[in-house]
Amino acid sequence: MDDSGNEQIGESSSSRKRSRRQKLCNRHSVEQIQQLETFFKECPHPDENQRRQLSREIGLDPKQIKFWFQNKRTQTKALSERADNNILRTENERFHCENMAMREALKNIICPHCDGPPPGEEERKRNLEKMKMANQRLRDEHERISNLISNFVGRSFAMTSQLAPQNNVGSLSSSSDESLVSQNIINSPIENQPNNVRGNSTANIPPPLLPPPPPPPPFEENEEIRVDREKSIIFGTVITATDEIVELFQMNEPIWIKSQIDGRYFINRESYEKIYPKPNQAYKSAARIESSKESGVVTMTAIELIQIFLDPVRYMNMFPTIVTKARTIEVVDTENFGGSVQLMYEKLHILSPLVGARDFFFIRCCRQLDPTTWTMVDVSFDNLREIQSGGPSQSWKFPSGCVIQDLGNGKSMVTWLEHVHVDDKTHTNRLYRDLVCGRQTFGAKRWIITLQRMSERHNFAMNANNHDFGGVLGAPEGKQNVMQISQRMVKSFCEILSMGDRLDFPTSSEMTNSGVRVSFRKNEDMSQPKGLIVTAATSLWLPLSFDTVFNFFKDDKTRTQWDVLTNGNAVGELARIPTGYFPGNCISIIQPYVSKENNMLLLQETNIDPMGAFIIYAPIDLPAVTSIINGADTTQIPILPSGFIISPDGRLAADRDSNGISQTGSLLTVAFQILVSANNNNNSISKQQNMEAVATVHTLLSSTVQKIKVALDCTD
Repeated sequence: MDDSGNEQIGESSSSRKRSRRQKLCNRHSVEQIQQLETFFKECPHPDENQRRQLSREIGLDPKQIKFWFQNKRTQTKALSERADNNILRTENERFHCENMAMREALKNIICPHCDGPPPGEEERKRNLEKMKMANQRLRDEHERISNLISNFVGRSFAMTSQLAPQNNVGSLSSSSDESLVSQNIINSPIENQPNNVRGNSTANIPPPLLPPPPPPPPFEENEEIRVDREKSIIFGTVITATDEIVELFQMNEPIWIKSQIDGRYFINRESYEKIYPKPNQAYKSAARIESSKESGVVTMTAIELIQIFLDPVRYMNMFPTIVTKARTIEVVDTENFGGSVQLMYEKLHILSPLVGARDFFFIRCCRQLDPTTWTMVDVSFDNLREIQSGGPSQSWKFPSGCVIQDLGNGKSMVTWLEHVHVDDKTHTNRLYRDLVCGRQTFGAKRWIITLQRMSERHNFAMNANNHDFGGVLGAPEGKQNVMQISQRMVKSFCEILSMGDRLDFPTSSEMTNSGVRVSFRKNEDMSQPKGLIVTAATSLWLPLSFDTVFNFFKDDKTRTQWDVLTNGNAVGELARIPTGYFPGNCISIIQPYVSKENNMLLLQETNIDPMGAFIIYAPIDLPAVTSIINGADTTQIPILPSGFIISPDGRLAADRDSNGISQTGSLLTVAFQILVSANNNNNSISKQQNMEAVATVHTLLSSTVQKIKVALDCTD
C-alpha cells in the first residue's frame, strides 16, 4: 500500500512539473516575443529599469524578461559558434586540398634551367664547377681590358676592386710649376700637335667589347668581379669618348658645317652617325640635338683650369650663370689613367624663371695628352642617373668637353665642344625659344666667353694692387674680402632664378596672367637672413640692345627712376673695384643720400660680355662694410641680393620683318627678394600674412617693371 501510494505521489509530482514547464513555455504570446526580439536587436543586455519598463509594455514579469534575455543570448552565442565552426571546417578542408596538390606537384617538379628533374648532390657539384669556369673566364676578360687600357695610356694599369678615394689630383699639383713649351696655334689647339700625340690615339683600336651576361654568382665571390666589370665599362666609355673628342677637333667637313646665318659650326648628323654609330644608346628620336664648338684664349694655365673642372665648388664659382648645382658622386680613378675619372652630376640653367633647368649625370675625364695639352671629356652615363634619381634621363651628353693647350705665358687656348641630346617635355617659353633653340643658351660660345670673363675676374681678384676709386677700402685684404662677398652674392642670386622645376621652393604661387612667379622658402643658412623669404621674378622683351639696357641700369643718375631702395633720392659711389678691363665690369659700394644718419649702403656688382650682362645688388649696413674692410669672415655676413639679368633675344640677322629690317631686342629678367619674417617658425605666419607678402612683392615687381618701361620709352 505504501509503495503504491508513494509511486502515485511521485508520478503526480513529476506530471505537475511537466505541466508547469509547458505552461511556462506557452506563456509568451507571439506579439510579446516579437517585441522582445526587437528590443534584443537594439539592446541585448537591458538593465533593471529597462526590464521594468518592458514588463509594463508587454505584460510580463521582470524576472521572466530577465530569463528570456539570458536564454536568448545563450542561444545566439551557440548559433554564432556553430557558424564559425562551419567556416573554419571549410577553410581547413580547402587548406588540406591545397596541401595535397602541392605535395603532388613537388613529386613532378623540374629544373627551370634544363627542364629536367631537380638536381642532386652530384649535379650541384657539376654546376659549381661550371660557375668557377665562368668566373675564370671573367677574370681573363678583366685582364684583357686592363691590357687594352694600359696600351692606351702607355703604362701599366691595374683595376682594383675598391674605388679610389676622393682627393685632389696629385699629378696636377706636383706639375703646376713645370715649364710648359709654347706652341703656335692655328684654328685648332691640336692642329700642330707632335706626332707622338697622334700615335697615342686609339682611333684604330676597336672599342672594348662588353662581356656577355655572366651566370648568377654562386655566393659573394663575384662581387669583386662585378665592381671591376663596372669600372671596365666606365673606362671603355671614357676611351671611346676621348678618341671621339680628339678626332672631332681635328675634323672639318663633312662632320662640321658652318652656319650661313651666324657663322657658327654645328655637327652634320648624317655624317656623324656614319662615323660614330651608337646602336645601344636609348636616346629618343623626337628629342632635339644641339651641337657647337668655339675657341678662345683664357688667361689661366691649363693646370689651373683642370683643377677647377675637377672641383665641383670651384667649377660652380667659375660658371655661376650656367651651372647652378654640381657635385662629384664617385672618384673612379686619379692615377692609373693619366689624369682623373669621376662620376658627376650637374644642373645647368638659363637665368630666367620661365625656362627649366637641364640635369646631367655623366662621366668626366681630365687627361693629359702631352706636356702642354690637356683634355676634359664629359659623356652621359644613364646607369648612374637611374641609381641616383630613379627616373629616366631627359638630357644626355654625347662626348663633349674641351681641349686645353697651355701657351706658356699664363694663358691657354681652349677649344670647347658641346654636343647634347635634349627631350624638352615642357614647351619652351616663346620669349626664350630663339635663344634656347639657336644653340646660344647652352652652346660652346657661352662656355668660352663665360670662362674668359670669369678668369679675368679671378686674375683681378688675385691682384691686390687693383685701383680703389674713392680710397675707402684701403688694404688689399679689404678689397679681396669685398670681391669674395660679392661673388657669393652673384652666385646666390643666380641660384634663386631656378624656379621652373620648383625643387628649391616647397610652396609657391604662380601668377600666370602677369608672367610673375612668386615663391616662398624658409632660410636657415648663415649666408642669408634667417627666416621666411619671398622671391618674385619675371622676364620680358625690350626692343633695345642689351648693352643699351645695361648702360641705363649702370648709370647712377638714372637709378632713382627704378630703385625703390633709394626712395627717389640721388646716390653716390663710395668705392669701386674693377673686375675686368671694361669699365662696366666692377664692384661698387653705393650710398643713397636719404639722410645724414642713414647707415644703409648697397653692395653692387655689374658685369657685361658679348653674351649678356647683369646688375646684382644687396643692401648692407655700414658696420658690416667696416668689418669686411677690416678682414672679418665674409661667410658670417648675411646678404639678400636682387637684380637684373640682360641678354640678347637670340633673334638672328635673318629674322627680319616684312620691310627687311632686323629686329634688335633684349630679354630682361627682374628678381626681388624680401625677408617676410625673421622668425624661424613658419607657423607664426598666417595664410593671410603670406598672401599679403605675395601681393606686396608682386606689386613692387610690377611697378618697377612699369617704371623701367617708361624710363626706356618702351611702353606698350
